Amino acid sequence: MCSDGGTALATVRVENDRVKVTEWRFPAKGCNTGWHRHGFDYVVVPLFDGFLEIRTGDGQSTLAPMTNGLPYFRKAGVEHDVLNANDFDCAFIEIELLQPAP
Repeated sequence: MCSDGGTALATVRVENDRVKVTEWRFPAKGCNTGWHRHGFDYVVVPLFDGFLEIRTGDGQSTLAPMTNGLPYFRKAGVEHDVLNANDFDCAFIEIELLQPAP
């Protein structure tokens, strides 16, 4: 399973000219997305109750509480690595807004 340097599993569920919907699955504690910068505004919908560890480029790390089904929004430009901070597998849905509505 994943440990330091592990990789979360990304499955694109919908992709078109307006949105990209990705399921991120973290099979074990320590699985991570890898460092990335968001080029678009996005919404995350957690599929679990627990915590994600968010590491930022300035060396900070925070535990972010997640509530199953409670979405949150972030603006483009966020740069981070996201890790499973739980002793169980977890997942979330990420919805990237590729362009504004016509």
